[in-house]
Amino acid sequence: MIKESDLEKLSFPDAPKIITDSVPGPESLKQLQEAPEFESMARGAGRFPFVFDDGFGSTVKDPDGNLYIDITAGVAVNSVGRRHPRVVEAIQKQSNKLMHASDCSSSMRLELAKKVSGIMPKGLKDNCITFFTQSGSSALESAIKFVRKITGRSQIIAFHGAYHGVHCGCGSLTTGDQYRKDYGPFIPGVIHAPYPYSYRCCFGTKSQKKCEDMCADYVEYLLNTPYTAADDVGAVIIEAQQGEGGYLAPNPEFFQRLKASCKKHGALFIVDEVQSGAGRSGKMWAIEHSDVEPDMLTFGKGMGGDVPMAGLSMRKDLAQKIADNSQPNTFAANGVSAAVCMTNIDIITENNNALIDRVAKLGAQTIQRLKKGAKTIECIGDIRGRGFMIGIELVKDRKTKEPFDADLMGQVIMEMMAKGVILVPCGRNGNVFRFMPPLTIPKKYLDKAADLLLEVLSGIKI
Repeated sequence: MIKESDLEKLSFPDAPKIITDSVPGPESLKQLQEAPEFESMARGAGRFPFVFDDGFGSTVKDPDGNLYIDITAGVAVNSVGRRHPRVVEAIQKQSNKLMHASDCSSSMRLELAKKVSGIMPKGLKDNCITFFTQSGSSALESAIKFVRKITGRSQIIAFHGAYHGVHCGCGSLTTGDQYRKDYGPFIPGVIHAPYPYSYRCCFGTKSQKKCEDMCADYVEYLLNTPYTAADDVGAVIIEAQQGEGGYLAPNPEFFQRLKASCKKHGALFIVDEVQSGAGRSGKMWAIEHSDVEPDMLTFGKGMGGDVPMAGLSMRKDLAQKIADNSQPNTFAANGVSAAVCMTNIDIITENNNALIDRVAKLGAQTIQRLKKGAKTIECIGDIRGRGFMIGIELVKDRKTKEPFDADLMGQVIMEMMAKGVILVPCGRNGNVFRFMPPLTIPKKYLDKAADLLLEVLSGIKI
């Protein structure tokens, strides 16, 4: 049984608390103005108007001392919150023993590989080899290379709205304009198929089931039609719950159909769980909602939390086809990152997955809380998701579904900051706010953030 009082001790008390006349405050503004002189704004958050100075659990402070509820979890990274005492202890203990270990074997690295194998979904559980990396992009980059070696095929099917990283290879799978425009050409052989998005289905249907069926039919067509070079498709790579594309969560049958098509036509079925994994969806892995066995799985973000950690887990029989010494990665699974990852896994899964079960329960309650409040707020077009991976899509008109533009989204962001809540957008049109707090967020902070968002949206003038 997880006590709310125990979780409240893992965050700063009294959040939110704004002490400056406006936000960003004077010291934050100074740093925001200075940063572009020394640091590239090509980073993902670009010029987002916030400066992180201190963080604890599900709360953060800026350099002016303002205290915020953090609904971003560092973009789904801080699964157990920032500076969890057990994570800090693990860092301190391992730092006094071994940190960097090159790309060789180490005791901590082996222990981590065993632990990761034990928490994988069916099909990979206790039957996988893990290739460690520092980022999700690197994990997907490795997956592309390994697919081609294992299958002898060069083409890969990914999906509209996908985000699989931004390197030249994995960036070919990603579809966001801001990540691709003027950076091409990317690698050849990537085919994009529609991801089920019933609110804006490309096939014109409003039915979730029909949208999913048509998307699955399209993938079957790609894998079974000579004019699409079907016999050269090595893998289908898909997010088990789409992140940057708008927090979309298809039903189990969609993934079951994809897996069946892959099996029928000799393609590997690979799930990207970099954002949706580590308990965020209300299961350890979002693909577990579908009872589907992936051939490979990529992870990252919440597995490392306060330190970089990511990887690719693949069935043992597939891993045997990868040549030794063919994919060096100098800093992968260093001693500290391995220790932290194992600690995060323990916290997330202990007491028979009590924390994950809490995420599933509170996530469902939050969705209902938002939907109830949305009935009288015309700019809320759709609310969807699972666990602590909830998307709120904003529109100027519910009938036309015209999306909020950047100015309106920016207005909401600034008004939420003024009330002491940090949240960030996603979506193909940039008009979806995502609730992705730490799994350890106190319920009172989660409810407060949801209520403040409804309050701000109710006052938006379009």
